[in-house]
Amino acid sequence: MLMLSLVLIFAASTTLAASFQATALTSLQSDRHRSQPSRLVNPKLLFSTMNDPSDINIKPESPRHAHCDLPGDPSLILTTNVDLGDAKGDILKQLSALVAASTGKPESYVAVCITDNASMVFGGSDAPLALGCVYSLGAINMANNGKIQSGVTDALESYGVSENRIYINFFDMPRECVGWNRATFAG
Repeated sequence: MLMLSLVLIFAASTTLAASFQATALTSLQSDRHRSQPSRLVNPKLLFSTMNDPSDINIKPESPRHAHCDLPGDPSLILTTNVDLGDAKGDILKQLSALVAASTGKPESYVAVCITDNASMVFGGSDAPLALGCVYSLGAINMANNGKIQSGVTDALESYGVSENRIYINFFDMPRECVGWNRATFAG
């Protein structure tokens, strides 16, 4: 009797799991018809342990935009609490050249924004500091990031910003998350 009960419980749980998988897949497929960007998803992703990278099957359904083959638009957004004064324009140009040289991308694609005289604290202190973000389609790696970090430090050192008070985050952006010229780089 116990064996029959165990068999029935196993059969019921297997049926329930299959029903859950089918419901989740149907729900996922119906979501594709909404206004959200559609993606093809491998059903194994819903229930895999994600140990096998080949399980990932995400592909855009729209044709590629004419600008998809451009290398991207690296940008540096830097905020500091020091006054850069009349040298701000020169520092912008210096950092633009730095980002281009470090990423290997044409400077005509690089954007740099600096906000100085900001109200900021780092480690509970308002001593001179800088916070920054670098966004790029590719070219984000340890060597390039180190060059940018070092170059920003060199540019701000004469303003009293020490190297241990400059924090920069680096982001390798997916093409669909970068917009330019009325479209994203994905299309």
